[in-house]
Amino acid sequence: MGKEWRSWSSLMAVAMIFLHVNLVNGDDPYRFYTWNVTYGDIYPLGVKQQGILINRQFPGPPIQCVTNDNLIINVFNSLDEPFLISWNGVEQRRNSWQDGVYGTTCPIPPGKNFTYVLQVKDQIGSFYYFPSLAFHKAAGGFGSINIASRPRIPVPFPPPAGEFSILTGDWFKQNHTDLKAILDGGHDLPFSDGLLINGRGSNGYTFPVDQGKTYRFRISNVGLTTSVNFRIQGHKMMVVEVEGTHTVQNTYDSLDIHLGQSYSVLLTADQPVQDYYIVVSTRFTSQVLNVMSTLRYSNSAGTVSGPPPGGPTIEIDWSLNQARSLRRNLSASGPRPNPQGSYHYGLINTTRTIRLANSAPIINGKQRYAINSVSFIPADTPLKLADHFNIPGVFTLGSIPDSPTGSGAYLQTSVMAADFRAYTEVIFENIEDNVQSYHIDGHHFFVVGMGGGEWTPASRLTYNLRDTISRSTVQVYPKSWTALYMPLDNVGMWNIRSQNWARQYLGQQFYLRVYSRVNSWRDEYPIPSNALLCGKASTRGALHQ
Repeated sequence: MGKEWRSWSSLMAVAMIFLHVNLVNGDDPYRFYTWNVTYGDIYPLGVKQQGILINRQFPGPPIQCVTNDNLIINVFNSLDEPFLISWNGVEQRRNSWQDGVYGTTCPIPPGKNFTYVLQVKDQIGSFYYFPSLAFHKAAGGFGSINIASRPRIPVPFPPPAGEFSILTGDWFKQNHTDLKAILDGGHDLPFSDGLLINGRGSNGYTFPVDQGKTYRFRISNVGLTTSVNFRIQGHKMMVVEVEGTHTVQNTYDSLDIHLGQSYSVLLTADQPVQDYYIVVSTRFTSQVLNVMSTLRYSNSAGTVSGPPPGGPTIEIDWSLNQARSLRRNLSASGPRPNPQGSYHYGLINTTRTIRLANSAPIINGKQRYAINSVSFIPADTPLKLADHFNIPGVFTLGSIPDSPTGSGAYLQTSVMAADFRAYTEVIFENIEDNVQSYHIDGHHFFVVGMGGGEWTPASRLTYNLRDTISRSTVQVYPKSWTALYMPLDNVGMWNIRSQNWARQYLGQQFYLRVYSRVNSWRDEYPIPSNALLCGKASTRGALHQ
């Protein structure tokens, strides 16, 4: 494709959707992006691999935006296979059409393009995007999303001298196609080969600072299989934001970041002028992997002294206590000027309790993963399209139970029904020996409790009903439970998934259909004019071509 064709196609795609966007999102600012997704050679662990690049970059280009901005992202798929991008933590208010997972969106065919129309409505904070199909995430294609507060909204800390985004996580030397073949063969993945910081191994990245100044680090675990611990030699970190929530400003020597999670910390360069280690290491693994970068003071001689700082390794109580120490800053503003504490989540009566237990069954001789004994298999048509067009035979509501059954595991395109504006208690129950991490698309939730052993109704006596954080990705410790309060305030078809990418690929996920009986734009936007049609929906006319 030539540049002229791409430019013309971009303009045509924007023209197709501009009227729809203007009607839906009003006069909020627009930011336009054109991304070309290609294969390219990368060497993150010193071995040549086939990477997925966006505009020739690995990781992909960052998205810097402001609350309520409209993001018009025209994605050209120059791979030889279908491709989708999803937006971890972006809530897609009234707009699950744009969520970019296969349950909502048809893949972009090879050689074609699709324009995402997102609005970061009523959100601030640190998030990321990633490729959601096949096992593409193991090849790259991810990047940071940073949503700043509007100028008139107060932020509970002075403007930092600078900001850095850190995308870290475990990595394999094998190509994504080889890893996918292992999973398709009914086996689990081997142990990871290493860790990356912004697409590079140890000593591949330097973060420059000036003595006496304070900097914001936005850190996301974009890895595939492991929790990590993050620390900076000789420096304290003050946590100020967790996935869109301003927190009580506690300081830490190191920070556990579980799969799919994002944090913002402030670091003051208050040490002598020299270089310092930035260290990321695996958590809860028998073999501990490390990756290091450098915090470099201006005028430093360029040397790091002393050994890298050690961190926790397999200690669960340490991590649990740190998780419980995270608190919501009740007096700070969020994306709106009213204080975060003005929403009294703990005083609202829940209307439903959903208990979700993970398991690792063998089905038909192959390793699978399941929630409430149901191991998810994709349908031949995106569930959102099947729901919209009333296409039979794609999925059945209620195909996953509200609580563990203890029955044998089975394969199913699992969809749970839910009512718009319900206020739900969700309990994740982990009977296995490893840490789980879950994400819920389209929503934020309040992490009201974590505890060991089996959850019972008496566990509610331990809930924090005053000042817990809200977020969209949460960990569940081994042989433990995590409880959430979640307002179902976003109509659509929403993915609930393990953030361990092998487990979600092999079935540890399902979809929550949040339904409103009122067919109104106040509750949900109409199907986009440029929506791709596929599967059983491909014959539903030329409405969107």
